[in-house]
Amino acid sequence: MTSEELKQYDGRDGRKAYVAVSGKIYDVSDSPLWSNGDHQGEHQAGCDLTEELKTAPHVRTVVERFAVVDNLTTPATPASSGNGKFWVVAAVLAVLALLLLLII
Repeated sequence: MTSEELKQYDGRDGRKAYVAVSGKIYDVSDSPLWSNGDHQGEHQAGCDLTEELKTAPHVRTVVERFAVVDNLTTPATPASSGNGKFWVVAAVLAVLALLLLLII
């Protein structure tokens, strides 16, 4: 599930409440501490809370008690055509340099 897809699980209007932590997505829907997707006015479901958990008053194992429903993925980004061309040019130049050394 991507970050964009995760946003749909914000716990509001009867939707499931999911949070991501360290690449895993947890279902916190049944927790009374996540009523309507809100965690004590500090955090909203549908988000990656990895950084926020570092300063939370509880340890990560509290979140890990919830069921994992998916993994957080990043959408594939198309490779830059310029970057690929760079490596081709670099390889050709390296081969030419080797040939030049062999000739000299």
